[in-house]
Amino acid sequence: MLPVSDIHSVAHAIQLAVAPVFLLTGIGAMLSVMTNRLGRVIDRARFLEHKLETAAGAEDDAIRSHLRTLAYRAKLIGRAINLCTTTALLVCTVIALLFIGAFLGVDPSIPVALLFIAAMAALVAGLLWFLREIFVATSSLHIGPDTPS
Repeated sequence: MLPVSDIHSVAHAIQLAVAPVFLLTGIGAMLSVMTNRLGRVIDRARFLEHKLETAAGAEDDAIRSHLRTLAYRAKLIGRAINLCTTTALLVCTVIALLFIGAFLGVDPSIPVALLFIAAMAALVAGLLWFLREIFVATSSLHIGPDTPS
């Protein structure tokens, strides 16, 4: 059985870990949105690649242009996913350090603070990449039939 003081330190570590755990939930939701967008981009690219086999002339050029845009969007989303996944890993490390500090009786405040700052930097960078992908997607958006030239 753990002494009362050890139980209090573990309880305190759990209290400190609650906020990062909720942050992980938000990061997971963002990763879900990003992977869904990536899946849509991939599906659209596969459809256009299939359509490219029978296309000719101006239609061929338009499809190739659209495929280049989709490839760029996939690259941006991929970077955003990598950065947000890095954020999640850093937050998990913060949580682990909180518990290790409680069990070993050491003060992990400096590594925890540095890792949390790194996690927030990675999250900001990931969200900026994601925002850039949204800008590319909306700027290349065509709604309705094309008007004849």
